[in-house]
Formats: sequence, structure tokens, C-alpha cells
Amino acid sequence: MPLTPLDIHNKEFTKGFRGYDEDEVNEFLDQVIKDYELIIREKKELEEKLSDVNARLGHFSNIEDTLNKSIVIAQEAGEEVKRNAQKEAKLIIREAEKNADRIVNESLSKARKIALEIEDLKKQSKVFKTRFKMLIEAQLDLLNNDDWDHLLEYEVDTTELKSAEQEDTMA
Repeated sequence: MPLTPLDIHNKEFTKGFRGYDEDEVNEFLDQVIKDYELIIREKKELEEKLSDVNARLGHFSNIEDTLNKSIVIAQEAGEEVKRNAQKEAKLIIREAEKNADRIVNESLSKARKIALEIEDLKKQSKVFKTRFKMLIEAQLDLLNNDDWDHLLEYEVDTTELKSAEQEDTMA
């Protein structure tokens, strides 16, 4: 068990023949007591400071652990958000590709349909042109026919028609 200032103060030495000077020993012991008390007080203060520092260190260690956990959680959350965003981007791209394929296929189908309609219209226009040409040629043939010339050469006696007309009006 360590010595206390009281132990030093109460220490009694036996007196022997030709011993030390008692006043000198007592002065020295008083100085030792003072220094020892000072050292004990400083030790207590240092122990209190050490305790405070250890408490603060524990507090900061807890904060550090919490921050490390928070960083790990934030990193994991960030990775999860990144994975979800990549999945969503892939889905959007797939959907856009499907829509693009659908639009292209619809466009190709419409283009084929229009091309077929154009071909049909070309055929119809050729048929119409041929028929119209034949009609015009037939009409030209009629005009160029000699029957028109015979009509112009044909003479009708109008006097007979006038007398027949008068008989019809009188009756």
C-alpha cells in the first residue's frame, strides 16, 4: 500500500547515539510531505484529465464508428440507387427499341401498301388510257367515215315536209 502524507508526518524514528539532527530531519520530512502532497494532487488532476480525455475519446470513437457505419450505409444506398437506375435505363432502352421496331415495321408495312396501291393505280391508268385512246380513235374513225360525206350529199325535198306538216296541224 502506498505511503500517504499522513504516514510520512506520523513516522517516528528511534533515537540512537550519535543520530541525525532532529530539526533537520523534521524539516526535510516536512518538505517531503509538501512535495508528496503536491505530487498526489497533480496525479489526481492528471487522472481526472485522463478520465475526461478517455471519455471524450470514447465519445469520438462512437462518433467515428457511427460515421463509418453511415458512410457504409450511404455507399450501399448509392450502389443500390445506381443499380436501380441502370435497371430502369435498360428497361427504358428495351421499351424504346420495341417501339422503334414497331414503328419501323408499321412504316414498312404502310410503304408496301402504298407501293402496291401505286402499282394498282399505274395499271388502272394504263387501262384507262388504252380505253380512252380506243374511244377517241373510234370516234375519229366515225368522223373520218365516208357516211358523213353521204349525209351531206343527201337531198331532202322540204316542200313535201312542209305540206305534211300543215296537214297535221289542220287535223
